[in-house]
Amino acid sequence: MDAWTKPVRLSEVRAPATYDLAPDAAERAKVAKQLGLLGLPSLRARLSVRPWLDGVEIAGRFDAVVEQESAVSLEAFEHPLAGPIEVRAVPAGSPNAVEPVGGEADLDPEAPDPPDVLDSDAIDLAAYVVEHLALEIDPFARKPGEAFAFDAPPEPDSPFAVLKKLKGEGP
Repeated sequence: MDAWTKPVRLSEVRAPATYDLAPDAAERAKVAKQLGLLGLPSLRARLSVRPWLDGVEIAGRFDAVVEQESAVSLEAFEHPLAGPIEVRAVPAGSPNAVEPVGGEADLDPEAPDPPDVLDSDAIDLAAYVVEHLALEIDPFARKPGEAFAFDAPPEPDSPFAVLKKLKGEGP
C-alpha cells in the first residue's frame, strides 16, 4: 500500500481542475521511510489536471524540505527540494498508449515522455508527487559547505626497494 494517496477517477476529469496537495505528518513520515529519508518536514504540491486525448495531463510543481544524512559527516541535515511535474496518462487499452516493442528502441531525450498506462480507472496524484520527489533526492547528499577530504595512502615500496632495505643498502 502506498504511503500517501490522492486518487482521482478519470471520469471526474471533464474540465481542467487544480489540486493543492499536502500530506499530514503521519503520511509524510511514511513517505520519508519509503524514500529512505530521515524525515520529511514539509511537502506541498499544486497540480493542474486536465483532459488529454482519452486520458489526462498533469502539470504543476512540488516543494519539499527533506532531512537526510550527510554522505561526508553522517550528520542529519535538512534542505529544500522543488521540481516540476509533467505527466500524461491514458487508460489501459487506449489507442494512444505506446505499445512495447521488442529489440532496440530509439529514444529522443528531447521528446516528451510517452503517456503512462493506468492499471485502473483512476490516477493517483500523490503517487506522481512522490515519484518526482524521489527523482530529485541526491543519494549522496552533503551538508552545505562540506567537502570530502581524501588523503591517498602512501605508495607502497617496490619489491626491489624492499630487497635493498633487507640487504642494508637503502635508507
